[in-house]
Amino acid sequence: MDPGFKVFAPASVANVACGYDILGFALDKPGDEIIARTSNTPGLRITKITGSQKKLPYEVEKNTAGFAALKLLEHLGEEKRGVEMEIHKKMPFGSGLGSSAASAAGAVMAINELMGRPLTKRELLPFAVLGEQVADGSYHADNVAPSLLGGMIFIRDNASLDVHRLPFIRGLRVAVVYPHIEILTRDSRNILSDQVTLNNTIQQTGNLGGLIVGLYNGNFDLISRSLNDVIIEPQRAQLIPHFYQVKEAALKEGAMGCSISGAGPSIFALCHNSLEAENAGQAMQKTFIDNGIECDLFLSSINQEGAFLC
Repeated sequence: MDPGFKVFAPASVANVACGYDILGFALDKPGDEIIARTSNTPGLRITKITGSQKKLPYEVEKNTAGFAALKLLEHLGEEKRGVEMEIHKKMPFGSGLGSSAASAAGAVMAINELMGRPLTKRELLPFAVLGEQVADGSYHADNVAPSLLGGMIFIRDNASLDVHRLPFIRGLRVAVVYPHIEILTRDSRNILSDQVTLNNTIQQTGNLGGLIVGLYNGNFDLISRSLNDVIIEPQRAQLIPHFYQVKEAALKEGAMGCSISGAGPSIFALCHNSLEAENAGQAMQKTFIDNGIECDLFLSSINQEGAFLC
């Protein structure tokens, strides 16, 4: 049997407080593993899925990883090539950590390797985004781009995938707490109002600009002042029990900022260093546990590599 290629694609934090659908960064862990190998049977098949509690379909067109892989194969003129794919889910569904995005990112990279690496990582992005769209019905790259490319990513325009990597500040760490409740991205999007006040738009735009300038200048105080979401967080906080109590716990430990990761329910805290991240993460975790909600804590740097062969 062809051993094929195995790719790890990491989880990601989308929105980063003030950048709804246009900011995201990759974590070191958790993540998904995708294996692709050649087959004597024509066409793409998903032959194995683990860690999904039987929630994921084997039909290629209905599976985020499968659809992304199929679109890439069609682009390469290889849709009739025999390919088997395995999906090993190693992160929770509906966590706000880009589970479907990681699968899509891993799939396109694995297929690209199997085909002899005809495209660059950046050129794989449109196909991964198409896979992610299967999961939540929206064409956006704030999870997929960081999971595939690594780093902190700014998306000037989702439709054209005008994406840019923001500067890396050595030492920055993030604590992410995932409470064991499920919020689906579709549901989390449906509660959002399509009306935004002018004042909130001005504040949010200022925060986004401040965060980007702070990253370029290494200005932690400016980053901290800018990690403030006045539009999305107030609407989604109601979906996460004890959100503001958890946020306050992180900020008391010195975190630069704390907000909802993607659609939630995970909550992230961006921190100056690893000790601060550990303290903030434990404080957030303790708050959930004290209120009877089990949760997982992930401590990470901002992963600069994204998806990689393993």
